[in-house]
Amino acid sequence: MRSELLPQLTVGLGVCLVNIAVHALVMTAVVRAVRSAALSYGGRPNLFIIAVMVTAVSILMGAHLAEVLIWTVVYTLVNATPNDADAMYFAFVNYTTLGYGDITPAPGWKLLGPITAMNGVLLFGWSTAVIFEILRSAMSKQRSEADGSTSRKPR
Repeated sequence: MRSELLPQLTVGLGVCLVNIAVHALVMTAVVRAVRSAALSYGGRPNLFIIAVMVTAVSILMGAHLAEVLIWTVVYTLVNATPNDADAMYFAFVNYTTLGYGDITPAPGWKLLGPITAMNGVLLFGWSTAVIFEILRSAMSKQRSEADGSTSRKPR
């Protein structure tokens, strides 16, 4: 491995680990909140599913924004973007794998873009899995409540 790659890999993987920790913290909070809400909710099931999904997705979008901001700070600290470039825009483009290509990283930090993209892809996938699980759980709760209310025998 060439010596100029080591700082890029060290910084990039370090930021990935920080973002994974942020994401794990948010995911844990979202899942716990949804479980708690599911246990205490007694209202309209369709509204419950809508409320849960809007809340969960909004929180997860906030987590992704925080993770992009972390990348932005790192890009700024290591001078990975050209002087006239917007570091947050560059972080967003990399994190979302959009890849416009209108900004290229500073010569000594070319690996940070692909590492950022790898981090974004993994965390978006993780979010998608949790969103699906939350929806599945909410719908399962709705079905079990519907089955319980229709299967009761009159006395």
